Amino acid sequence: MTIAGSIILIMLGAILTWAVEFDLAGVDINVVGVIVMLGGLAGLLFALYRIQVTRRAVGPVEEPVHRHEIYEEPEARRTTVYEERRHYDEPPL
Repeated sequence: MTIAGSIILIMLGAILTWAVEFDLAGVDINVVGVIVMLGGLAGLLFALYRIQVTRRAVGPVEEPVHRHEIYEEPEARRTTVYEERRHYDEPPL
């Protein structure tokens, strides 16, 4: 039962207890209203307890493991570029 459902039951019980002037043979509406209010109150207390327990049920937070890894830079490669010189009197390629 949710909190809203419990509050609705409490309101319905209060209406049956104090606002309804109706007589049934063998049934006291006022007593039914009180029983419904007590049921709504019990549901409300249980819902609040359940919310409180779920908020506390968080386990300890473990710190992440820090790994100290050493990154070595690769050796620098030398790139040799050979340029070809063209003479202007040669025909184009």
